[in-house]
Amino acid sequence: MNVSTLPSKDTQGDAAQRQARIDLAAAHRLAVKDGLHEGIFNHFTLAVPNTNDRYYQIPFGLHWSEVTASSFMEVSYDGDVLAGEGEVERSGYCIHAPMHRLSEAAACVLHTHMPFASALARLKDQRILPIGQTELGVAMQTAYDDEYTGPAFDPAEGERLLGAIGDKSILMMANHGAVTIGRNVAEAYDRMYYLERVAQVQLYAMWTGQPLHVLSQEVIDKSIAAFKKSPTYYGRPNAEHHFEALKRMLDREQPDYKD
Repeated sequence: MNVSTLPSKDTQGDAAQRQARIDLAAAHRLAVKDGLHEGIFNHFTLAVPNTNDRYYQIPFGLHWSEVTASSFMEVSYDGDVLAGEGEVERSGYCIHAPMHRLSEAAACVLHTHMPFASALARLKDQRILPIGQTELGVAMQTAYDDEYTGPAFDPAEGERLLGAIGDKSILMMANHGAVTIGRNVAEAYDRMYYLERVAQVQLYAMWTGQPLHVLSQEVIDKSIAAFKKSPTYYGRPNAEHHFEALKRMLDREQPDYKD
């Protein structure tokens, strides 16, 4: 793959598309920093703003630490490369394209085999337990796919997974990994970040062998109601503040992600 043949930052469309590329590149780089990646595998994608027939995907074989804003191909919902060059990883297309095509809530789709969530997904009961505040905030957004059906080499699997998510924004995938969706990269990445933290803490608590301190139903209900009315700051969702802070770290340490 010749990365130099990919679109330059001067030919990446309008301002919304340019920002979308920057944000999606940041998510790939952050996933490496946060230990949420598997090298060249797993998939982070985003519907191309101001279009209704395509999404951004990196060429197969590019390590996530190498991803920049100019790296992304524009892939049609039929699997054709409309801009950029490279190979379309089949399972990424089959999972992500149907979600982007069928749901506005899935403008951004992030799928990883991140270690702690994936470990939890390998338990007979992969549920997030109500044992802490963050757990409740994540669990209220989480759906569960309890039957692994094999590699995703048919777009019907993406449709099935979207059905399993339903009105939630996080999907735990038995024997597999996790998917988070969002209206933008910030929402989807924030959900993935905290899902992994929750899985990590739950597994650590389980590994102690001590009885878990499960919250009462009264506290669970009260907390979920509070989360649903949680405040915003400066008129923006908390996920956007979080993602902007994470990008500021990249600006200091890996500014080439914007290239």
